[in-house]
Amino acid sequence: MSVIHVETGRHLYGGAVQVLYLAQGLEERGVKSVLMVPRGSEIAEVARDRWLRVEEFPFRGEADPAGLARMAWRFSRRDVEVVHLHSRRGADTLGGVAGAAVRAPVVLTRRVDNREVDWVVGAKYALYRRIVAISAAVRDVLIDQGVPEDKISLVHSAVDASKWLTPRSRAALDREFDLPPGEPAAAMVAQFVARKGHWVLVQALAILKCRGFTPSVVLFGRGPMRENVAALAESVGVRAQIRFAGFRDDLHEWLGAFDFLVHPALKEGLGVAALQAGAAGIPVAGGRAGGIPEIIEDGKTGILCAPGDAGTLADAIARFARDPEATRAMGLRARKRIEAHFSVDAMVEGNLEVYREVVARRRRR
Repeated sequence: MSVIHVETGRHLYGGAVQVLYLAQGLEERGVKSVLMVPRGSEIAEVARDRWLRVEEFPFRGEADPAGLARMAWRFSRRDVEVVHLHSRRGADTLGGVAGAAVRAPVVLTRRVDNREVDWVVGAKYALYRRIVAISAAVRDVLIDQGVPEDKISLVHSAVDASKWLTPRSRAALDREFDLPPGEPAAAMVAQFVARKGHWVLVQALAILKCRGFTPSVVLFGRGPMRENVAALAESVGVRAQIRFAGFRDDLHEWLGAFDFLVHPALKEGLGVAALQAGAAGIPVAGGRAGGIPEIIEDGKTGILCAPGDAGTLADAIARFARDPEATRAMGLRARKRIEAHFSVDAMVEGNLEVYREVVARRRRR
């Protein structure tokens, strides 16, 4: 079997990491995978380092007719048995149209839980043979908008837990990020975009400061709202508690040295950062949004908070920080849950089963 994967995001965010996991896992199972990515994207370099097949092409986004033509030409070649679209940045609609034009069997992975314009849904999702939802929350949104349930497969995103088991020491963490030694420290790993809820965390820190409690937080990631978050933190008097660490490709070396992760997302397909935290053995204070409750068992592997509610997030942070023994126990349970339910092998096998079904149906026609 051969599969061409289209990932049009330029940065190595959570979705792109899933594509790498999948392509590598398929190759290990004897399934030829080719990654079709925009020229100069981060995923191309990393994929080549892992000896994966990569084809770069000029791509200008969702309104790129030349990109559509290039995809249609590539999908029409005889070495393509399945086309798997992984990104919303033009790959989903343009890739679907390109596949339909050359009658290629197209699978779409849907990673976000936001609703689409109702009148678009019917025409758009008719382009795909199967839709892979990365969480039950994403699946439920699709069904609610009229996508046939029997066309959707639930395959959770995954994390390679082995990579996260040996973090650096806490002393090294404090030196690296200029943290007060011996004080509670949390991480947040997310793009600086509105739906990730950085403002909720900043407001929660302001609430805690009024109570006389000033934990430190390191924010990993990049994005257009970074300066907005910094300005808000300054305005409410908590800027000194926050470190901006940017994007780190060595995150796996540091995450497990924190006391806990904060993930106050307002919308979330599943939450790769929460998976990574569990793999690293630390619990998560997360918003009860999208697929996050599928990762976090409230009170057992983390704490769920009402989306956008800074008060309940402040309470969760305080609970973690003031009971380190219980927090560590939650982290250990989180690791066991991630290893049992969100493995890379399970994700690869889930997608492979979708491909087999698509190919079998095509051969019966």
